[in-house]
Amino acid sequence: MTRPGERAANLARLIEQAGGRAHLLPAIEIEDLPAPPALGELERFDLAVFVSPTAASKVLGRVAAWPPRLRAATVGGGTRRELERRGLRDVIAPQAGADSEALLALPEMQAVAGKRIVIFRGEGGRELLGDTLRERGAEVQYAACYRRSAPSARPTFDERDVDAVTVSSSQGLANLFEVLDPGFLRAKPLFVSHPRVADSARTRGVREVVLAGPSDEQVLDRLVAYFAHHG
Repeated sequence: MTRPGERAANLARLIEQAGGRAHLLPAIEIEDLPAPPALGELERFDLAVFVSPTAASKVLGRVAAWPPRLRAATVGGGTRRELERRGLRDVIAPQAGADSEALLALPEMQAVAGKRIVIFRGEGGRELLGDTLRERGAEVQYAACYRRSAPSARPTFDERDVDAVTVSSSQGLANLFEVLDPGFLRAKPLFVSHPRVADSARTRGVREVVLAGPSDEQVLDRLVAYFAHHG
């Protein structure tokens, strides 16, 4: 398992409850950034978009009281659940899909002309969400609240004990190719969260790529089905 450390525990628990063994190797480390200026002026925004569970936890961990009129939106179910766990309600999120495209397709994201929108995310990343909302007439501000970096830890497990690898982002996959034997990664079934990650894996020569979906439950279901079939 290669999710950032704070996000890996639930999937590891599910795997072990199903009879497997989870080896943890975070493919991305998360570094805090100084609080973005937007946190001090939340009242001026009409909508806050969170691009990941990490963005949700970093922002809401710094906010004493969320403005009642400020609605939240997110790209996927995992982030929606994190926001709800921290007290936000009526979160705009796609029922299917877990990316910017899925969020942008929702009716609530169409008539945004004149709206002031803040996008909480990690440093860098795709510009599609902000660019599209600006094209629709919104005033958009990005607010970076964390930085992703390559892991400093190295694997503590024997690669011969690993039957499959899970990865949730293209950056995480790239980092894995830096810290693990590329031949090992290309030979193992790789369970990924999104078609973009699948494309990146195939470009790197991974022989067997399984599109599992973004949620822990979807990953577990695909792992169980795969090994039920392959023995």
